[in-house]
Amino acid sequence: MLKAYTWLTFCVVIWGSNFVIGKILVEDFPPTLLTMLRLFFIVLFLSGIALSKKRFQRVLHSDLLAIIFLGVTGVFLNQWSFFVGLQTADPTTSALILATTPIFTSILAAIFLKEKLTIRMLAGSFVAIIGIYFVVVSGHSSSLHMEKGLLWIVVTMITFAIMIIMTRSLSQRIDPITITLYSNIVGFIVSIPFVFLLKSPLLISTKVSDWTLLIGSAVVVHGIATLIWNNNIRYVDASKASILSNLEPFVAMIMGLILLYKPITSAEILGSLFIVGGVILSTSQRE
Repeated sequence: MLKAYTWLTFCVVIWGSNFVIGKILVEDFPPTLLTMLRLFFIVLFLSGIALSKKRFQRVLHSDLLAIIFLGVTGVFLNQWSFFVGLQTADPTTSALILATTPIFTSILAAIFLKEKLTIRMLAGSFVAIIGIYFVVVSGHSSSLHMEKGLLWIVVTMITFAIMIIMTRSLSQRIDPITITLYSNIVGFIVSIPFVFLLKSPLLISTKVSDWTLLIGSAVVVHGIATLIWNNNIRYVDASKASILSNLEPFVAMIMGLILLYKPITSAEILGSLFIVGGVILSTSQRE
């Protein structure tokens, strides 16, 4: 049990660090090129996993359109909006906004999957919104100021929730590794023309450290960490694992302090407590 919690905590640290890593990478790579390169290395890694486990499953024509939509929206748009947002958005604030994904996922599940929307979910949503207000207002007196970068992070949150809902639905018929691989292949293919349409690909870092960070983060964050989490989640109570995953914003704060020398404000701490508390309240279930 202790070993499982250790590995799950490792995954949370990796995912929380992804916000700071992304902030560093967008300084040396255009978001469109960064999206394409990251998806390329993710596809290579997932293809290796699928080959080793012989998970290349044939997809029915009825599910093909859903896979394509998932690849465009849940993979390409999700990755691209994340990097575009981090060009100007604060990584800690971005992590806090993305922490509300379970709440938005519950709302989408209630609409499209006919899952019940409880009073507890609504109460948790209200508490989380209060936390977002504290974080977003921080540094802008008492006026609500949503910068362009944070709007793109909201798009990232929405597309991530869509990805969760669609993956949950498709996984009833298709192997999860197959869904992830095929949707990432679609996302990678779609990203290629955007590199030339939205931004010149000539602004590429030549530093070995930047390329190591790009490749390492792609493989570790979206590949190894996910596999470790899925492998160890079965040994731990689901509600406790969910609480662990809600620690990502705090990891982003600490990593931002260490790597970006960004001080942690009282508004961020207060907002974090409200947001994480709201998410736990809305997603927790009675015994």
